[in-house]
Amino acid sequence: MTRAVLDQVSEWVAAHREESILEWADWIRQPSVSSDGTGFPAATEYGAELVRRSGLTPEVVETAGRPLVLGTSPDGPAGTPHVLIYGHYDVQPPGPLADWRSPPFEPEIRDGRMYGRGTGDNKGQHLAQLLSLRALLEVSGSLPCRVTVLLDGEEEIGSPSLAEAVRHRFPDGDGRPDLAVWSDGPVHESGRATVVLGVRGVVAFQLRVTGAVAPLHSGNWGGIAPNPAWRLVHLLASMRAPDGTMLIDGGHDGVTPLSPGEQAAFDAMPADVARVLRELGVDAMEPPAGLGYYQRLSQPTFTINSLTCEDAGEHRTIIPNVAVAKCDMRLVGGQRAADVMAAIRRHVARHDPAAEVTFGAAMEPHRTLPESRYTETVIRGAEAGLGQEPLLTPALGGSLPIAEFGDALGIPCYGIPFANADERNHAPNENMEVDRFLRGISGAAGVLLALGGAL
Repeated sequence: MTRAVLDQVSEWVAAHREESILEWADWIRQPSVSSDGTGFPAATEYGAELVRRSGLTPEVVETAGRPLVLGTSPDGPAGTPHVLIYGHYDVQPPGPLADWRSPPFEPEIRDGRMYGRGTGDNKGQHLAQLLSLRALLEVSGSLPCRVTVLLDGEEEIGSPSLAEAVRHRFPDGDGRPDLAVWSDGPVHESGRATVVLGVRGVVAFQLRVTGAVAPLHSGNWGGIAPNPAWRLVHLLASMRAPDGTMLIDGGHDGVTPLSPGEQAAFDAMPADVARVLRELGVDAMEPPAGLGYYQRLSQPTFTINSLTCEDAGEHRTIIPNVAVAKCDMRLVGGQRAADVMAAIRRHVARHDPAAEVTFGAAMEPHRTLPESRYTETVIRGAEAGLGQEPLLTPALGGSLPIAEFGDALGIPCYGIPFANADERNHAPNENMEVDRFLRGISGAAGVLLALGGAL
C-alpha cells in the first residue's frame, strides 16, 4: 500500500512541477540575511505561510535574535515515531555582487539549475521536505507519522538561540521527537545520494594584534617601531606545525575514535582523489600526509580564513599598526566548543599576552552511530524515494546545529542532502539542480513512509 502512495507522490511531483519551481523561486526572492537582518521580519512571515500551506499548524517562536518557525502535525498512527524535520530559512550575505551572473535575490534557471542565494542552502532543501508533506496529505489524506518542522532563522550565524528554544519546546516527556531528519549540504562528489550520520562542530575566532598609534613609514621607522603583522604571523605559526600537527595544548582533546561501523562506512565510500585535486587546481591535499580523503573529514581542522593589516587594500610601504587573522576550527565527536575556546585563550595568553582573541559563531559536533535504531529504515526510505541506494556517510564536512537535537534530546539524527556537490553555497552563483530539488520531494516522502512502517 505504501509503495502505491510513494508512486502517487511521484505523480504529484510531476503534475506540480512548474508550481513547485515557482514556489521555490518566490522563496529565494525573499531575502533573509540573518547577519544584518535584511529581509526580516517578512522572511519569518513567509516561512510560516509555507509551513501552513504544507498542512501543518504554524507557530512563530520569538527569540533573542531571529525567530524560529515551527510547524506541527497531529499524532500519527499508533506505534510510529515522532519525526523532527530541521531546516534553516536564513541565508548568507550575497558577497561581491559583481561576481554574480544574475542578481542573488532574483532567481534564474540556467542549464537546469536554479541560481540565487539560498537555492540549496537551505531554502530549496527544506522546501522539498515541506512539499513532501503537502504531497502526502493530498494523495493519502494523512501523514504516515507525527511530524514537527523547525526552521531556524539564525543557522548562518551559529544558531545562538536554538538550544534554549529546543529545551523549552521539548521538555522531558511524551512530546519529544524520536529522531531528527535534516536536508542540507551536498550529495557525494560522484552525484550519488547520501545519508549523513554526523556533522562537525565549529569555533570561529579572530586574533587582533596592534602596534603603534598609526601606520608608519617603513623606511623612517623600520627597525624601530614593532610590526604587529610579524607578531601575528609568529602567533599563528605557534598554533600549527608545517606538517599539520596541532600545537595548541588541549586543542584536540576529547576526540572520540571512530566506531567499527563508522570506519566501515568510510572505507566503503568511493574517492577519486586525483579528480578532486584536479578540479581544485592543486597538486596535493592539506597536511598532514598519510590520511585518507574521508578520514580527513572525521578529524578536527584549523583554518586561517583571512589575514589583513587593515590597509584598505592599498599595500603601501608602511609598518601597519593593526594585524588581524580570522580563523575557524572544525570539531569532531567528543570535542566541546567551550574546551577548544579555553585552549585557544590559554595559548594566546602564553605566546602573545597583548594579542586580543575574540570568538564568533560556535556549534558542537554530533555523531549518530550506524548501529542506531532508525538507520536502516532511513536508508531504505531514501533509496525508495530517490531511486538510488544512498551512500552511508559518517560525517558531513561542514557544521550544523544538530547537536541541539542529538545530544540535548538524546535522539539519532539523519541528514538526507538533496543539493548537487557543486552548489557553491556561501559563494556567488549559489545554485541547485532543478531535478535534484524535485527528486528531493519524493526522497523526503519515502523516508517518512518508511518510518511509518510499510516500506
